[in-house]
Amino acid sequence: MAVRHSLSVDRFEGRDRAIAVLLTDDGESVNVPRSLLPPGVKPGDVLTLTLEYDAEATRGLADETRRIQGELSRRDPGGDIRI
Repeated sequence: MAVRHSLSVDRFEGRDRAIAVLLTDDGESVNVPRSLLPPGVKPGDVLTLTLEYDAEATRGLADETRRIQGELSRRDPGGDIRI
């Protein structure tokens, strides 16, 4: 199930104004990289954010994580680290 939120662009901050400060309907601020916003967005514009759970991508990430952990454990000689 997808969840939709409306966010207003409050301002841009940081080096080269690269961080967008977005406001939720209840006034909470959310900072996102400006590069993730549609081109031409300016303060006062309203954006719609849709969040959706991706079960397939979640399984793929878990599989990849297990694979990498397996590779690391095969190369780990075990024991304490000496400095």
